[in-house]
Amino acid sequence: MRAVIQRVSEASVHVDGELIGSCREGLLVLLGVGPDDTPAMADAMLGKILRLRIFKDENGKMNRSVQDIGGEMLLISQFTLYADCTHGNRPAFTGAGQPDAAERLYEYMLAKAQEALSHVGHGVFGADMKVSLCNDGPVTICLDSSELFRNGVKP
Repeated sequence: MRAVIQRVSEASVHVDGELIGSCREGLLVLLGVGPDDTPAMADAMLGKILRLRIFKDENGKMNRSVQDIGGEMLLISQFTLYADCTHGNRPAFTGAGQPDAAERLYEYMLAKAQEALSHVGHGVFGADMKVSLCNDGPVTICLDSSELFRNGVKP
């Protein structure tokens, strides 16, 4: 599982010109699902995302999580995070999870995020989406479950 997490003051997603999801201050999470990912890995990844201390405290230090600030989230599926660009200039996406399994895991993570935060917007799995955001900082964090689990985060 791979995630690109951006601290945002606002973000939104449109499909066919229609607003599908949005969030105010919080996180935009672009999520790619790999072929070996499991609900336990999704739980661990979401837990890490929710606990990331990337929001400023009263002293201006990044010391608060999205939950600490009562923030929101916009969760977008993005299989292109598994792009393999090692051969030529056209990315291959064979490292991404199969669409049916990836969609189930994305929906699982979305439901868990909605339990944890007051508002979680989302895109449409597999759709051509237009994502807009105001990156706050900018702060952008990349997480890969294979690295997290190797370094002691338990799935």
